[in-house]
Amino acid sequence: MKRYFKIIFSRFFIIAMTIILTFAVNALIVIFAFYLAEETLAAYFPAASPYVHLLFWVAQWVVVLITALSVVNRDMLPETKLPWLLCVVVLNVFGVAIYIVFSYNRPSKRQRKRYALLNERSRPFAHRSFSKGALAGRMGRWAPLSEELYLGNANAVAYSNTKTEYFPSGEPFYTRLLEDLAEAKEYIFLEYFILARGKMWYTVLDLLKEKAKEGVEVRVMYDDIGCMGKVRAGYYKELRKAGIACVKFNPLVPVVTNLHNNRDHRKIAVIDGKVGYTGGINLADEYINVEQPFGVWKDTAVRLEGEGVKGLILMFLRLYNLATKQAEDFSPYLPQTYETFEGEGIVQPYGDGPRPLYGRHLAEDVYIGILSQAKRYVWIMTPYLIIDYRMRAAMLSASARGVDVRIVTPHIPDKKIPFALTRSNYMALIRGGVKIYEYTPGFLHAKSFLCDDEIAVVGTINLDYRSLLHHFEDAVLMYKTSANRELKEDYLRTFGESRLQTEEDAKRSVVWRGICELAKVFAPMF
Repeated sequence: MKRYFKIIFSRFFIIAMTIILTFAVNALIVIFAFYLAEETLAAYFPAASPYVHLLFWVAQWVVVLITALSVVNRDMLPETKLPWLLCVVVLNVFGVAIYIVFSYNRPSKRQRKRYALLNERSRPFAHRSFSKGALAGRMGRWAPLSEELYLGNANAVAYSNTKTEYFPSGEPFYTRLLEDLAEAKEYIFLEYFILARGKMWYTVLDLLKEKAKEGVEVRVMYDDIGCMGKVRAGYYKELRKAGIACVKFNPLVPVVTNLHNNRDHRKIAVIDGKVGYTGGINLADEYINVEQPFGVWKDTAVRLEGEGVKGLILMFLRLYNLATKQAEDFSPYLPQTYETFEGEGIVQPYGDGPRPLYGRHLAEDVYIGILSQAKRYVWIMTPYLIIDYRMRAAMLSASARGVDVRIVTPHIPDKKIPFALTRSNYMALIRGGVKIYEYTPGFLHAKSFLCDDEIAVVGTINLDYRSLLHHFEDAVLMYKTSANRELKEDYLRTFGESRLQTEEDAKRSVVWRGICELAKVFAPMF
């Protein structure tokens, strides 16, 4: 009972109910307006009264038809069109209202204009480390993929002279991060989807407060929905009192709007412009297994030291300035010189986000690009496998060419519906030769790709519609780095701790499969 009271009086529940109530009131207003208009016309034109209701019925369906045509011709993924068409046709004008409010994830015109300005502000600092020809000489068949990132993703530069370190779980990441934070002399930037009360965040926070007192500039940005229930609504004010420049990204307000789709799902830490981190690990206790609500929590991260950190700096500053409605000078935060690191490969930090801030669904393009160019193997870790036709076709095509495609997903879910949707994709992939493993010790939250001992991606990007369409995300493309070798070792260990799924596993019960298939139709809406 105590648990239910906690849910009912939580900020998320109250805001959700307020939004639903607002939508319901608006729906009643529409109903009343139609009714009043019909009654008024019938009163003034009694001879036409038998036709008034028919007139309004036709008018409603004209609106529905126009909206349906808009859905069909809209520039969106084909899978997203069917559920919205069903919504519009079945729910009539109310479906139209739901579609208008919730189907769009475009940031406001003001945000788009500001983000374009911030991109221009960062462009002078995004110098190529080497020419296009030199990049082709260094990366071979992967150079076009790198070039696509540079041209299509707000100055995502490929850097050499960067040392990489891979973390196969949250515990070693946490230890290393604390060491680097303790050494900070100039500034600390933290951008995380989740900050949660507990050992991990409080230990980091104590260090941040100490550094702020020493004169180190400390900035923290967290996502409001990601932290809902984890910290108080006005938590950013507490951090500001401690000398930390803190901003809450896209605060959730009880207003019906599509802007709530655009969450900051990134996990970035930058120290003095020389060291940077990214990956799937948030600052909460389950990520270091202090708490284990879903068994062993497996996650991954990568540490960059050297020139490649510039990419993380620019991503942080652009989004931080977007959230604070500023356009500051980036130059004080970009070091002029870096230590030299021999024998390392190439790293390319990149971001992705809602269109039209980002011109394409670049995160998905990178994943598909890797699958399409693979020769020997592509290994994937993802907590959610809620994929569209393009991604599924790329996986099956690679497998048909003889590429060893393996996917690791969790065995213990953190959310039941995404887990059902994940498993609903097993059958088609397994029959196409893709090997799917479930991580049996617990929940796997890692997001990574590894291909042919050459190219790897570690970041925040899940294989689901939220990450690939709506959220602000980031990752690092790595070519022949130390982290690639460490990542491969981790994959081999993880396969040994996981259970290979078969067609019999994928079949399960007829009822379960039916529920999954139905849920899959509406997956792109959420």
